[in-house]
Amino acid sequence: MALYESVFIARQDIAASQVDALIERFEGVITANGGKVTKKENWGLRSLAYRMNKNRKGHYVLFNIDAPAKALIELERQMRFDEDVIRYLSVRVEELEDGPSAMMSYKGKDVKGRKKFDDKFDLEDESEEF
Repeated sequence: MALYESVFIARQDIAASQVDALIERFEGVITANGGKVTKKENWGLRSLAYRMNKNRKGHYVLFNIDAPAKALIELERQMRFDEDVIRYLSVRVEELEDGPSAMMSYKGKDVKGRKKFDDKFDLEDESEEF
């Protein structure tokens, strides 16, 4: 069986319980077609980069899937017909990552080698004169 990562974005105006119901339904589609969901992460309500179908935010959900191709095709077909799903993307991967994804592990921590916002704009050292 092949390994996939699948992310979908649900509308902003549905409740968290409805998002959980979507997760369970899509997981059932995978298991019914001979696959299994090894990891599912609900990233919560996040802002979109641009407006999609009059939505500025969306509920993001990640699945790590170990399933045959027909299971993924059926999952994408179900997502395409669901009016609560704004966008979805499925990618085949060589191996599934262990532990939390990058979105879950970041949570506002400083990344090594990156400047903080305050360090980028050092107001005391003004070398240019106006």
